[in-house]
Amino acid sequence: MARKPVNPVQIWQAYAGLGILALEAQAVIGMRVLGMNGVWPVGKNENRKMLAEKPPAFARAATAAVKKAASGGRPEQILTAAVKPLTRTARANRKRLVAKAVSHRKKT
Repeated sequence: MARKPVNPVQIWQAYAGLGILALEAQAVIGMRVLGMNGVWPVGKNENRKMLAEKPPAFARAATAAVKKAASGGRPEQILTAAVKPLTRTARANRKRLVAKAVSHRKKT
């Protein structure tokens, strides 16, 4: 079976998605560290959430990557499939943490 030619734009998009994941994750890490130090308002169970969310998120990422690889996906497609669920989780965390801080600020 012949493979489709590699599209440089798709490779760039896959790595850009990886960069976005890194930025989202770094923002969440920063807010959580600030929360641990009492500078950023976080929920009481934030530390538990931080640990509990990892296995399901990485399982979804691995499953998506394996499905894409098994269906004959190219490396950049496999990378994109793996990064997408992790980015979705990190973005949801970032939005939740920012919303918590905004609502806390309105109360004070």
